[in-house]
Amino acid sequence: MFWKFDLHSSSHIDTLLEREDVTLKELMDEEDVLQECKAQNRKLIEFLLKSECLEDLVSFIIEEPPQDMDEKIRYKYPNISCELLTSDVSQINDRLGEEESLLMKLYSFLLNESPLNPLLASFFSKVLSILISRKPEQIVDFLKRKHDFVDLIIKHIGTSAIMDLLLRLLTCIEPPQPRQEVLNWLNEERIIQRLVEIVHPSQDEDRLSNASQSLCEIIRLSRDQMLQVQNSSEPDPLLASLEKQEIIEQLLSNIFHKEKNESAIVSAIQILLTLLETRRQTFEGHIEICPPGMSNSTYSVNKSVLEAIKARLSSFHELLLEPPKKSVMKTTWGVLDPPVGNTRLNVIRLISSLLQTNTSSVNQELIELNSIGVILDMFFKYTWNNFLHTQVEICIALILASPLESTENGTITDQDSTGDNLLLKHLFLKCQLIERILEAWEMNEKKQAEGGRRHGYMGHLTRIANCIVHSTDKGPNSTLVQQLIKELPEEVRERWETFCTSSLGETNKRNTVDLVTTCHIHSSSDDEIDFKETGFSQDSSLQQAFSDYQMQQMTSNFIDQFGFNDEKFADQDDIGNVSFDRVSDINFTLNTNESGNIALFEACCKERIQQFDDGGSDEEDIWEEKHIAFTPESQRRS
Repeated sequence: MFWKFDLHSSSHIDTLLEREDVTLKELMDEEDVLQECKAQNRKLIEFLLKSECLEDLVSFIIEEPPQDMDEKIRYKYPNISCELLTSDVSQINDRLGEEESLLMKLYSFLLNESPLNPLLASFFSKVLSILISRKPEQIVDFLKRKHDFVDLIIKHIGTSAIMDLLLRLLTCIEPPQPRQEVLNWLNEERIIQRLVEIVHPSQDEDRLSNASQSLCEIIRLSRDQMLQVQNSSEPDPLLASLEKQEIIEQLLSNIFHKEKNESAIVSAIQILLTLLETRRQTFEGHIEICPPGMSNSTYSVNKSVLEAIKARLSSFHELLLEPPKKSVMKTTWGVLDPPVGNTRLNVIRLISSLLQTNTSSVNQELIELNSIGVILDMFFKYTWNNFLHTQVEICIALILASPLESTENGTITDQDSTGDNLLLKHLFLKCQLIERILEAWEMNEKKQAEGGRRHGYMGHLTRIANCIVHSTDKGPNSTLVQQLIKELPEEVRERWETFCTSSLGETNKRNTVDLVTTCHIHSSSDDEIDFKETGFSQDSSLQQAFSDYQMQQMTSNFIDQFGFNDEKFADQDDIGNVSFDRVSDINFTLNTNESGNIALFEACCKERIQQFDDGGSDEEDIWEEKHIAFTPESQRRS
């Protein structure tokens, strides 16, 4: 048998390790060195644990390879060294984490001048990260003793791998007490204040972007941790520092300093958007209309953040009117002078997030500045920018769905003597939303009638119009919306009512596309099943159920329900509880000619099957191949 022979081929590494003069590079040249290391090859591990080998592995990671080497193999040994040191072998982790000389050698990489080699920085960050995860107490104690560690992190924050290392310090330490000590230590080192200082027009773009991203991730990590450890006695010191009003004021003072720098402005707005997040976002552009100031929010927005932003709303409004200078953009359909730009798009996103908080003083400031009117002007001016159209649509939907606003102390207040929503009134009266929708719709129809192209915002305009109709019928402000529409000039009101019943209704009907038509569609497949031939009734419950499934509309519920059914993964004990709505209604009766089928079946049996002779010899092999004779009639049929 084959298992009698030893077919296992021993690794060539074992053969090499039997030599006394074998070198580390010779082993690293072997293709299966990583596999053998992760498989805990005893001889290989013992060789790698030699002091000189560990020092060489660390040196490969932190030292620049010779410039004259072939680019294809220049980073071969640094890469393999990194993989060996991060193969999560406990003996290697112990030696690296406990030997001060090896840690000092590894740490010396941070002492290099900026910018760091990004590839070597990624190797360094990966090795130190696994040590933080496996030896948290030793590594954190070592880093605390290095008084220049935070200085060096700030110095090299423009290198993405170093930014990742900073975030690893917050995520890789799982025990609550050591993690809290790290947070307190970083807070004492003023890490938040120093990152905020980098978000400044004088800094280069890499440092700006990475500092902003670091602050955003610190906010999210801190909030997630607070949700997981809800009974924690100590608050997160880094989040508390970042939410201080003076810190936000410093951040905004940096970006509005002298000249307008788009990178600095966008980076700062990203931080503000993260602070204003009341829950994790789903995906970009997803409109989940729920009342602003919602009760199902996961996180709360700090009032000091809102106060600091409110004081600078006029500066943000000025950016909508006069954004940072951008060159003229030529497109396939015309010239943009100036284009929307990333700055203005992010300012509108900020306004959308502020509307979500539904704070009285902020809303009042937006009304006085007429910021909603300005972004509505941009909606119609930039016909083809759907990023802009989406954000404006979200703003309008939030205003229409907003309940009574909350003050800074959290109480509900009426905005005027009648208790009306001032922002909603502003949208209808000052911004003339209804009139602008009608005007844009008529302009588009006229253009299309002349053979022109449909405006790019028409889909969003349709959704906005439908949102108004919905708010009139069922929204939280339906009474006020009805009153505002009633107070429109008679000519405008009549046009709106006609528009809702004719143009808008027809558009909604066209947009409600059936997935299949009711007529019979011929398939290209040869295996198509004809229900008439199989005997199923055309109006049977089975066909009706399938037809209902095909004809359902593509709504948001359909998207949510599409995919795996949780019931498929239920415990076996629960399967009996699954309900079947329409199975009992299905008619499984086949309308067939039973007598004809029986006669045909018996004829085939007589022609093709030879009956076993029960009275035959016991020695006869019934499985023996025999010649089968067919009647002439069956041969002709075949």
